[in-house]
Amino acid sequence: MPEGTPYRQIRALYDDDTIVVYQAYPPEIAEPALRAGTFVAPFGMSRMTWIKPSFLWMAYRSGWATKPGQTRVLRIRITREGFEWALSHSCLSHYDRKHHASEAAWRAQLHQSPVRIQWDPEQTIHLQPQPTIRSIQIGLSGEAVPLYVNTWITSLEDITEEMHAIHTLTRTSPTDATAQLPTERPYPLPTLLARQIAATPYD
Repeated sequence: MPEGTPYRQIRALYDDDTIVVYQAYPPEIAEPALRAGTFVAPFGMSRMTWIKPSFLWMAYRSGWATKPGQTRVLRIRITREGFEWALSHSCLSHYDRKHHASEAAWRAQLHQSPVRIQWDPEQTIHLQPQPTIRSIQIGLSGEAVPLYVNTWITSLEDITEEMHAIHTLTRTSPTDATAQLPTERPYPLPTLLARQIAATPYD
């Protein structure tokens, strides 16, 4: 990660209309989704579902697509409009005295918000946490889930083989592994959204 990278910053693959997020599932959920172009049964619409713009955080969370229940990694392209709707309807998953007026105010916002925001340590190519850089996770629940499934998703791609190939390179040629990573750029956030999610410099 370049020196001077902000502590809390969204970095992602994106274009003018869409942004990439990642999820990992077992084959029984991933395969019907790939055929349908979005999530279908047995995907659970009533459960919170977490999306991640960081490839390396997805690698860490899924163990390079080897952990039980996470053996198929999907690259999901969603509309930027939907992504920003999620951010605008979100609440930090933990109370932050610098960000919230009071713990009671945070709890009230948490109760009303269908989206959770977590900032976790970004990972290195060897899946070691970077203590000075955070990566965003976005948890969708309630009304956000059908919006995600039925409106925001524009395409799904199985990148499990890509995950495995980069993992192999991390053990034989870390430089080549790094070169194969997606080029994730800082995502341009309007000031109000940056404040909403406590992105730097509003953390």
